[in-house]
Amino acid sequence: MTRIADILAAGRVMLAPMAGVTEAPFRGICKRMGASLTYTEMLSATGLHYNPDSRAATEILRFDPAETPAAVQIFGADPQYMADAARLILERFGDDVALIDINMGCPVAKVVAKGEGSALMREPELAARIVSAVVEATGPVPVTVKFRKGWDAQSVNAVEFARAMEAAGAAALAVHGRTRDQFYKGRADWDVAARVKDAVGVPVIGSGDVLSAADAIAMIEQTGVDGVMVARGAQGNPWIFREVRALLETGEPMAPPTPIERITTAREHGRALVESGGQHAVVRMRKHVAWYVAEMPGASFVRTRVNRTRTYAELDALLAEYAAYFESRAEATA
Repeated sequence: MTRIADILAAGRVMLAPMAGVTEAPFRGICKRMGASLTYTEMLSATGLHYNPDSRAATEILRFDPAETPAAVQIFGADPQYMADAARLILERFGDDVALIDINMGCPVAKVVAKGEGSALMREPELAARIVSAVVEATGPVPVTVKFRKGWDAQSVNAVEFARAMEAAGAAALAVHGRTRDQFYKGRADWDVAARVKDAVGVPVIGSGDVLSAADAIAMIEQTGVDGVMVARGAQGNPWIFREVRALLETGEPMAPPTPIERITTAREHGRALVESGGQHAVVRMRKHVAWYVAEMPGASFVRTRVNRTRTYAELDALLAEYAAYFESRAEATA
């Protein structure tokens, strides 16, 4: 059985769940780079109830061998559907699953309109029933909850909500320092993570505006959280995990990845994504390439060409050409 303490002992920096981003190949890369835990994209319990073999469920519940055991994130507002989803996931993928995480932080309109995601912060009693039902269904496998500062500035209830989730059986909590109304705008309030940490006895993971290794260390030092969750800071930058680990373990910063390393990793990522998801995955890979090459010389030109690619062969050839450009530059200055 995976324990939260074991995950934290292996490292205090985790890859956050991100819809359309944290597919298995990317999660595997992040785990190899030093992420102590990776999270799947969020999976609808209602969708799983009505169509357990849907393409969406199949793609989300695909694991990279390098990342397991991993966290599976589910969302929904029906305690029974949520419990059934957790039970089904463990029956099918038990050894691959480190924990079941319940999303109570997603701000997207189509999610909250159904009373799911961050809408549950306005229904703490229902949220607690969901947690209790999932805990009962999972047995020894830990159940965690990810939530926000509150619904809006007038209803900041993260501390009270955290206590209720702990009482319902949550083994750890992850708190994002923005309200639902903020979505991802403005600065994340790290102080809310500190207040939650002081209020509960289970491990607390901080989330929001961890865009660099220095940010991760600052959050730990300022809030006392047990770990940090990296979202946007990992997009095109899986090296952030090894950089955080280096600062935690040695206090010394690591050199950033070279352009060749960035391109090589993008090619690896693209190859794995197409192998697991077919040629149509090239379309999803385009945004990843844009993130990988951001701020590199010629990045704007490369992004334009990437967005015209239709096959993996075209995409890989373009990246190989881009790598050759940097190799020739290195030779010229040697």
